[in-house]
Amino acid sequence: MFDIQKVREDFPVLRQIINKKPLVYLDNGATTQKPRCVTDVITDYYLRKNSSIHRGVHFLSSQATVEYEKARETVSQFINAKNKHEVIFTSGTTGSLNMLAFSFGEKYIKEGDEIILSEMEHHANIVPWQLLCERKKAKLKVLPFNDDGELLVDQLEYLITEKTKIISVIHISNVLGTINPIKKIIEIGHSHGIPVCIDTAQSIQHVPIDVQKLDCDFLAFSGHKLYGPTGIGGFYGKEKWLEEMPPYQGGGDMVDEVSFEKTTFNQLPFKFEAGTTNYIGAIAMAEGINYIQGIGLSNIADYEHELLEYGAAKLKEVGGVKIFGNAFARTPIFSFHIENVHPLDTGMIFDKMGIAVRTGTHCAQPIMQHYGVDGMVRASLSFYNTKEEIDYLCTGIEQVKRMFL
Repeated sequence: MFDIQKVREDFPVLRQIINKKPLVYLDNGATTQKPRCVTDVITDYYLRKNSSIHRGVHFLSSQATVEYEKARETVSQFINAKNKHEVIFTSGTTGSLNMLAFSFGEKYIKEGDEIILSEMEHHANIVPWQLLCERKKAKLKVLPFNDDGELLVDQLEYLITEKTKIISVIHISNVLGTINPIKKIIEIGHSHGIPVCIDTAQSIQHVPIDVQKLDCDFLAFSGHKLYGPTGIGGFYGKEKWLEEMPPYQGGGDMVDEVSFEKTTFNQLPFKFEAGTTNYIGAIAMAEGINYIQGIGLSNIADYEHELLEYGAAKLKEVGGVKIFGNAFARTPIFSFHIENVHPLDTGMIFDKMGIAVRTGTHCAQPIMQHYGVDGMVRASLSFYNTKEEIDYLCTGIEQVKRMFL
């Protein structure tokens, strides 16, 4: 059984008082809070076990190396990669997508080639591809979505041409909560021989991810949205692509032999992990994965679906609120406007009440342009949130209306 009170005890931050009010943390789309087991791992490593990996024969280095590679195995099993060397540790989703855009782009993109994204992408899955297009004189093409926040996947066939080299799409929208039909998109791409990357920054902590069943070619995610620390994340790539792609960065550990005449590169996955990586972050991220697996992703998904249905119903009862996105398949993310109130003003009043939400464009300005707004208020929920907190959010909305309307 899912015991919400027991879960909340694992997150000390949730017991804080903000502006003389109990904290109601509804900004999980930006970053999730960390269970005590994750912070304990970080503290323990820095105090007793810290040593650089892959470079020493002494006890501490050997121990850290074993734990780092064990973390890779944890991630590999979590996403069901065929081989653990298909998992690359990066700084996060942004680092992963930049690595892909550079390395894939250097190898496969030429002048006049095309890259397909969706209209609901986070900036991290737009700007790296734009930079690539500027370097290579390639072209971006965009798959649109409707006002319910659902991708018009049927139009994908019409966007694809013989010049299309890769499709990169978000799995779950960080603004609308839409769960995109990623399996269908991958199947369409592969029917034309086109590789597909999925941005799972907003999905890997909510729904099971199986890269072999999806048959995706690349996948990117962030540890700090997976109840792990900041500055760490992962990139998955099929071995056939990773073997062919050039490394993104040069430095220590990613090399085989170095001379001033020529450098040869290390085997996978080290070819893409230059320098001293965030090995403690990787170990702590694996602890976060173990934590949610202990609860059970299916239990988490069921409970979060309860929050989604409850929150959607409660927000509909509140007059003067416009909700953006009404996709059939969603996670508990609610982006909204209070009529005639700027999102920043709403966020500031919420803060006085101890409610933490996100205001602004959420690093997804094309979505704002689609709806013709300059920003939104976003409440994004996790499995440690409660229905009572949703009630309090609605109380906050009523308070803002009384103050501004």
